[in-house]
Amino acid sequence: MDHINTAGNATPAPKPRWYRQLYFWVLTAIVIGILVGWLAPAAGIAMEPIGTTFVNAMKMLIGPIVFLTIVGGIASVADLKKVGMTGLKALTYFQAGTICALAFGLVAINVFRLGEGVNADPGGIKTSDSAAKLIDAGQHQEWWQFITNIIPTSVVQPFVAGDILQIIFIAVVFGIALNAMGKVGAPVLDGVQRLTGVMFKILGFIMKAAPLGAFGAMAFAVGKYGVSSLTSMGGLIALFYATSILFVMVVLGSVMAFLKLNIFSMIRHLKEEYMLILGTSTAEPALPGLMRKLENAGVKKETVGLVVPTGYSFNLDGAAIYLSLAALYIAQATNTHLSIGQQLGLLAVMLLTSKGAAGVAGGGFIALTATLATIGTIPAAGIMLIFGIDKFMSECRALVNFTGNAVATLFIAWWDRTLDADRVRRVFAGEAVDPLPALAPGPLEAADGAGAPHKEPAFQEGTTGVEPSLPAARRPAYSETA
Repeated sequence: MDHINTAGNATPAPKPRWYRQLYFWVLTAIVIGILVGWLAPAAGIAMEPIGTTFVNAMKMLIGPIVFLTIVGGIASVADLKKVGMTGLKALTYFQAGTICALAFGLVAINVFRLGEGVNADPGGIKTSDSAAKLIDAGQHQEWWQFITNIIPTSVVQPFVAGDILQIIFIAVVFGIALNAMGKVGAPVLDGVQRLTGVMFKILGFIMKAAPLGAFGAMAFAVGKYGVSSLTSMGGLIALFYATSILFVMVVLGSVMAFLKLNIFSMIRHLKEEYMLILGTSTAEPALPGLMRKLENAGVKKETVGLVVPTGYSFNLDGAAIYLSLAALYIAQATNTHLSIGQQLGLLAVMLLTSKGAAGVAGGGFIALTATLATIGTIPAAGIMLIFGIDKFMSECRALVNFTGNAVATLFIAWWDRTLDADRVRRVFAGEAVDPLPALAPGPLEAADGAGAPHKEPAFQEGTTGVEPSLPAARRPAYSETA
């Protein structure tokens, strides 16, 4: 937190020492978890409840935070047409990004052709019970179901199941209705904004346990799956990681350069979230932190609230690279020849199936199986060829998905002409910036008896979470701890 000197100017507060920063302890916990899982596999497997408990605690907050953020953002805007245009722009960008990611995967596996020479017999591939369930789910997953499944069967069910896409649907409808009520809905909007502060406060408490959660998740993963899979199919894993890194640097880096921003500065700024994803193998626990930091950088709340959660279902760059790589690898390994036209058809199907299992356990395999079942030329049982190494690629998928959504939000904000690139650049660099001005009253915000308009609460970023900040007159300038 910054300090205010006697002249009233904000001066940067001393940076916490490296051993007191959250990302350091998460990274340390990941290393210890790897060692425990490697040297004592039984003990590592026993650590599973620690990791799953932390991930479940984080997932508990995702639904309410997404709902409250979207409702608060939509209900506060004066022009709902802008919200609709923002959503349309986001979906357009997501599809373009997915096409680029799928193309990267297709080109990489066609150049290196790692599946050739495997000569796997589809009829002789043994399928484990856990993989069989995923194959069955994928074979019954139609390409159009991601559209029809957006509408839930009840209001409560999406929050219980953690279905982000359905929560977004409910939040958008609720926010539009609340906006249309005018002044009558002002107390409800005020409650939404106050509840948002409460949820972020809870997030701050849970984030203090992030190192413990990362340790448990990593110890279990290494203890259960071992390192033998890494050596047996290291080439495919290395190709996936190299392709993903190239995609981030070339495609996402070019988008950031177009915005006159540096992608490496953004990655440094989000280091705590990256460590959290690396430890838990999923990007979901990092969603609230990404939303918080982008808002602190100056991206409008309604843009962040709409683009980031939607991107978690529709903008899965890492998953797209994985799908194209894995599908072509299986085809090569089973000696299934695919022409260029068939590969392009495969890409078109993946544009839909990559969204079909978003947020579902084993979603990557379900989407892959759904793709193979739709095409019909590649044997679905071939996914067993990569089943053992999927865990070691899940971290990279999640990291690329997360990075893609951060870049997408900044690009959509620029497209809406609401991006303050200079502020974002300074925040990403860790510089002290002036606090964001209080938002102007929205259509629901009626003046109270004293004539003071309602203002939504501001939030101050800390090293372990988000806490309600001081009133505007006393609020120090925001500074990101490095």
